[in-house]
Amino acid sequence: MNIEGCHALITGASAGIGREFARQLAGRARSIVLVARRRDRLEQLRDELIKRDPKLSVHVREVDLAGRAELAGLTQWLDQQNIEIDLLINNAGLGDMGAFATSDPAKIDRIILVNILALTILTRRLLPAMIKRRRGAILNVSSSAGFLPIAGFSVYAASKAYVTSFSEALRAELRGSGVGVSALCPGPVHTEFTETAQRRGEATMAPGPEIAYVSAEDVARAGLTAVQRDQPLVIPGLMMKIGMFLVRLTPMPILRLASQFSARRYQS
Repeated sequence: MNIEGCHALITGASAGIGREFARQLAGRARSIVLVARRRDRLEQLRDELIKRDPKLSVHVREVDLAGRAELAGLTQWLDQQNIEIDLLINNAGLGDMGAFATSDPAKIDRIILVNILALTILTRRLLPAMIKRRRGAILNVSSSAGFLPIAGFSVYAASKAYVTSFSEALRAELRGSGVGVSALCPGPVHTEFTETAQRRGEATMAPGPEIAYVSAEDVARAGLTAVQRDQPLVIPGLMMKIGMFLVRLTPMPILRLASQFSARRYQS
């Protein structure tokens, strides 16, 4: 898909990778719908984008994607405003670091609702119109964590396994329709995500080596390039590409052993 002149919707747009998607679409997109919970940050981003591109139409929608009513309100608003989205970037995501048995049930609910349910519902809502126009693209921000069973990160990693699998299956269904689907699977990125996922007073996962980190700017750029090239899956960063290639070749029994070893810090 040529993203020049597109009408994009970005979830989780108030910070990190989502904000970078918006910045990199300025000057290229015709309109952008920014979706997140923090309205003040969205408004600041809107002003920044319009300053860069005065012709750009930017809509700000304060939405908690974990709330079914707010999610329904977003789709109803799109109908009322007659906004036809042809680039959906499902970027919003939440994580939780620590043993599953001691996790906050409410936080686990939010992870599933945002990472899986909201992504699925928005895709289902916007996809038929894309198919009818024979133009569109869906970029699902997954994670390299989805390739692995990660002790202490179990629900997040499993939710991203869903996103990657869902993206691959949907892509197969849409072949020849004019609508592309890509999964973006970054490794560690310096954003607010880690701070939000960590629990106070509990053992957390050790940060990965700095060489494995990729900037939010590079991740967003890789995602938009994947859309334009109709790539099914992209892993930003050379080190992560090599690492995930080796992981996907590793037999599951060995991965289980590695996961059991890393789980020791969470065992009582």
